Amino acid sequence: MAAITIRDMCVSYNKGKSYVLDNLNLDIRDGEFCVFLGPSGCGKSTAMHCIAGLLHPVSGEIRFGEEVMTAAKGKGKDKTFVPPQERNIAMVFQEYALYPNMTVRENMSFALKTKKVAKEEIEKRVNYMAQMLSIEQLMDRRPAELSGGQRQRVALGRALVRDPQVFLLDEPLGNLDAKLRDQVRYELKKIQEQLGITTIYVTHDQTEAMTMADHIVLMKDGHIMQEGTPEEMYDHPANEFVAGFLGTPQINIFSCEVKKNTLDAGTFQLGIPEQYQAALTPYAGKMIHLGIRPSDFELAKEGFNAIKGQVESIEPLGDAYLIYVRVGEKIVVFKYAGEHAPKEKELLLVPNMEKLHLFDAETEKRINR
Repeated sequence: MAAITIRDMCVSYNKGKSYVLDNLNLDIRDGEFCVFLGPSGCGKSTAMHCIAGLLHPVSGEIRFGEEVMTAAKGKGKDKTFVPPQERNIAMVFQEYALYPNMTVRENMSFALKTKKVAKEEIEKRVNYMAQMLSIEQLMDRRPAELSGGQRQRVALGRALVRDPQVFLLDEPLGNLDAKLRDQVRYELKKIQEQLGITTIYVTHDQTEAMTMADHIVLMKDGHIMQEGTPEEMYDHPANEFVAGFLGTPQINIFSCEVKKNTLDAGTFQLGIPEQYQAALTPYAGKMIHLGIRPSDFELAKEGFNAIKGQVESIEPLGDAYLIYVRVGEKIVVFKYAGEHAPKEKELLLVPNMEKLHLFDAETEKRINR
């Protein structure tokens, strides 16, 4: 297996006039499950294709362990580019790309046969991976006889049977229905942990990222907005974009004026927690943005720091309710975990003051305590 190091990598599709990736720097540990997350066009698939050797950066360097895969700076012999077939990687895409005229066993064996691996070794690897993926009973079927989830398992097995040092997955669950997606997601994470393969997974689905990743890299417009564990990024988002992208439903954002002891949003006021007093001193008389996650509200009958609003609609989730509350001109989302939805048309919501997220109104960067 291999750690992956990226230094100052730039990628351009128009000869350097603009960059899809701009000075990307990243360290992925050996055996880590790293998720590249972000909206369409942020550069996550481009970064993966550079790691795979399908794209050549304008500048920068990519290393697998100590071995240089790509070094775009320099001329002549100073330039390094190891082609994809020599990088010992395996890739799985959203489209399964199985050979329709081959059985499952033949699909999984094909890459090993082309490398002239011994027949006994091929059989051993294929049988082991089939057992791990629970597809032993499918080995003599062709792709047309398989369901979407079964095809995806075969595609994963075909990639993993090669024993790669780096495993790359580009939105591999996009064609599956919700139930299958949950099942394959669990199985994929379990297999990755058992095999210890350094894995990079590209997705725009924050639920996949939060449930699978050891390390999330959240990207926007060719730059890394923040990276870290799912818990770090959810609890301490570096900026408003990160706070809004992670978490379902999205975080509630309010514009507030910083006064002596309060945050004044116009329709409500909150006392400034003691731990934020010093950090907010430079913002006295200025506007900041306040973030409160839907699950960080509680219902109240009365009291300080309460936000009053009118119930607009209620969505039952089974184990909780999403309650949409109108506060002035804004709709606030509240995730209520009670057994029965409240019947009142007017609610008082009290935020958990230990879990407030404050952001600079101009830079949108987090204001730390």
